[in-house]
Amino acid sequence: MDDSPRHWSELPAYLSISISSTSMSEENSEEATVLAKMDKTFPELQLATTSQSRTDVESCRVGHVSEATRHISMLETASVGWSICNSWVGVMSTLAFVIIQGGSPNLLYGLWLVFIMYGFIVYTLAELASLHPSAGGQYHWTAIVAPKLWARGLSYTCGMINIFSWISISAGVAVIAPQALMALVIHHDPSFSLKAWHVFLIYQAVNLLCLLHNIYTIRRTMWTFNCFFALSLVAFLAATIISLVRAPTHQSTESVWVTFLDGSGWSNRGVIFFIGLLTPGYMYGGLDGAIHLAEEATNAREAVPRALLSTWSLGFLTSFVISVAAMYSAQDFTAIASTPTGFPVLELWSQAMRSKVAADAFVAFFFVGALMALAGCQQTASRLTWAFARDTGLIFSSKLSTMNARHEAPIWALWANGFVVFIIGCVYLGSSTAFNAFIGVGSILQLVTFAFPAALLLARGRPARLLPHSLTFGLPHAFGWIANLFTVGFALICLIFWDLPAVLPVTGSNMNYSSAVIGVIGIFIALNWFFWARIHYKGPELGVFGEM
Repeated sequence: MDDSPRHWSELPAYLSISISSTSMSEENSEEATVLAKMDKTFPELQLATTSQSRTDVESCRVGHVSEATRHISMLETASVGWSICNSWVGVMSTLAFVIIQGGSPNLLYGLWLVFIMYGFIVYTLAELASLHPSAGGQYHWTAIVAPKLWARGLSYTCGMINIFSWISISAGVAVIAPQALMALVIHHDPSFSLKAWHVFLIYQAVNLLCLLHNIYTIRRTMWTFNCFFALSLVAFLAATIISLVRAPTHQSTESVWVTFLDGSGWSNRGVIFFIGLLTPGYMYGGLDGAIHLAEEATNAREAVPRALLSTWSLGFLTSFVISVAAMYSAQDFTAIASTPTGFPVLELWSQAMRSKVAADAFVAFFFVGALMALAGCQQTASRLTWAFARDTGLIFSSKLSTMNARHEAPIWALWANGFVVFIIGCVYLGSSTAFNAFIGVGSILQLVTFAFPAALLLARGRPARLLPHSLTFGLPHAFGWIANLFTVGFALICLIFWDLPAVLPVTGSNMNYSSAVIGVIGIFIALNWFFWARIHYKGPELGVFGEM
């Protein structure tokens, strides 16, 4: 009986990877045989290979002809990824946390450890992105590498966790804008009484502003991410140089690299160190942003891996250099940690630069950076929600999976995500502790989604049938094992330590409620499964991937 595939969803996994190969070694003979069958069974495929890019053929192969148009260049893909993470800004924005969790040594050595661990993560993600670039990202890859029996449930869980991680990250980015703005006000008027509703109104305003920008103008203004990329690097250099040159005195090398500061109450330095990794971890909050733009990126197989690598490497370089400069130029760590502005880096730069105006200018850049990051977060998160709804994983999938032809944006997905971020902002009015607990789980959930496909690759022995030799970013066999192993290991470590209380003794106001938030998210995931996805979600249409 003829065993040729009869439907697009039955096309082999490696079709778009090696679509035009004419000379193959014996170990690739299976691919050659299947490709020969494709020419006879799908004559339209030959037309596709000449009139469409390889990434467009990829969309056909997985059963989806994407409604998204490929208009994001390789540079723009990298710029969006950078704008979301904006690594040095993320680290500088969270200095207060690490100052009480070991101080300068914890920050600087922690940056190195996070850089190395995320290096393994980036290489794991880059390999998978070159295998199957899609807006679904991690949950698609989970469906690809999971055994057929488990693919549906695991991909659903990964997808839902990823959606919640992006909502958390978006809310965390949105609140930076009012925090920076109010810090500037208090810096010039210490008598100003900050109210929760001040932060709430600015938070909601920037959420709505970025949402409207994503719907109506972002398609024509992707170049602004390129401009911000350059501006961010200029601001980094300026802040680093000015703080070092203008500082009245400099900390000793021993105090920067050796002296351990502990204001947390924990007695075990190992526990303090791993809890304190949360600040270095902010280098890479939203690292998978470029991944979810894959269906709009030109040459996604190369653009997405390169975007990941550039964000990883430049993120560490800028974060480490400016952190070293900040630690050497700091004058009074007690004043920095207890600043009434609630924005420690503003106090640090005021001390080091000996100029309120200069410090204000750089913190004002944080406000602009928050707007750009939130625009990128909403863009990439909406593509993830849209892709998951396209696979009928969410209630109201028929609406959430639509791509507006006029604006070339998933408007319903954008509004849905924006509404959830709005609701989280309302929580701030009632309890800033509860709000902080929710935005604190974003990095944890993100790491968990990275671990899903990595763990499955390890469990299945990284077989060649899942990772063809023709991958544009395939990892050497031994290094692939190491990268996947450390991806899973680091996710587990952070899942444990980042859920611990930052300060002892524990009180109602300083308790870390991350584990409770994760539990609530788990309930929502379960409810959506039992009332909707259990019946409607079949998993991504991945052809023979699902049979592997």
